[in-house]
Formats: sequence, structure tokens, C-alpha cells
Amino acid sequence: MTKYRPLQISRLHPDTQLTYFNNGLPLHVALEDSALKVMTDLQRVPAVSLHPELTIDAALQRMVHGGVRMLFVLDAMGELVGMVTARDLMGEKPVRVATQEQMPRDEVRVADVMTRRGQIEVLDFDEVSRSTVGDLVLTMKQMGRQHALVEEKNPQPQVRGVFSVSQIARQLGVQIDTSGAVQSFSELEKLLVHHDS
Repeated sequence: MTKYRPLQISRLHPDTQLTYFNNGLPLHVALEDSALKVMTDLQRVPAVSLHPELTIDAALQRMVHGGVRMLFVLDAMGELVGMVTARDLMGEKPVRVATQEQMPRDEVRVADVMTRRGQIEVLDFDEVSRSTVGDLVLTMKQMGRQHALVEEKNPQPQVRGVFSVSQIARQLGVQIDTSGAVQSFSELEKLLVHHDS
């Protein structure tokens, strides 16, 4: 018969800190570092997702609770059908949909404003793994988006990771305004120009 023993119990030490989630990304990176150092790896960090029939206000709440500015949109079978960003939810898309469909803004659904799966631009994981943070910054500026998805073909294509301009800026030690892509990229571009001179 197996013997069990009770564990020792003690009081919480007065200067004990809470352990925070570690997404596996280094706090600081340089432009020459591997682009993988700024990628949120979905093998290590769970993807935050929602259903396309939810309202855009419910999606915003999901973003707040998840601490993210981009959500994957999954159908009832768990299949990826699109993605939605904070800009999609708070920008002109909901107003345009509400006007065209003659409905109140609070009835606009995620499906009405999301980027559908076939329209999502992705980066190849193998190429990303051979690239630098600087390469990635230039690529995201060219794409003009706050987020970029990374697809791995192994053997079935799957979304392996996510790049976020705000995450990259944080790791590079650059303050950026996440409300607009133009401002965000101009701050990162200043870093690139300064680095080259």
C-alpha cells in the first residue's frame, strides 16, 4: 500500500511577488536579432479567439480581457475563418456596415468587419526563421498592418505565430502610438534610419 504524507504549510512571505505569465519573448531585442525573438509562438501561447456571430462590442471586451489587439475568428467547428483587429472594431468599418445595413452599430457582428481567411496575408515560418527583426519591421511597414501572421507548412499549413507592431516596439525599447499604423511605423522607421547611420 502506498503511503502519503501531508505537505508542509506556511504563511505567505510579506514581500512575495506574483509570478506573471512569461510569453517566452526576451524583454529587449536588437534589429540584428532573429525575427523569431519577437514572434508570439502559438505553440507556447494560446491563441485568443472568438465566434464570428458575436457583436463587435463583445469582441472588444474579449480583447481587453485577453490583453490583445487582434483575435482569431473560429467557426462552430473550430476552423479558422478570419481575424479581427481593434482597428477593425473601432474604425470606420462598423459605421459603414451599420449605415449600409441600416442597423444600430451595437448589432454589427464580427463577421461583418473581420478579414476573411482568404484575404489574410501571411509570412512563411521558414523565411521568418532566417530573417532579422529589422527585416520584419520593413516587411510590416510594407504590409501597412499592425499584425502579421506566420504560417508553417508542416505538412498541413497552420498559423504558427503572430507579430505585433506594439510588441516589437516594446522589445526594441521604442514608444509608439498604437492608434495608427502610420505613426507606429514612423517611430520604428526612425530607429532603422538611426541604426543605419
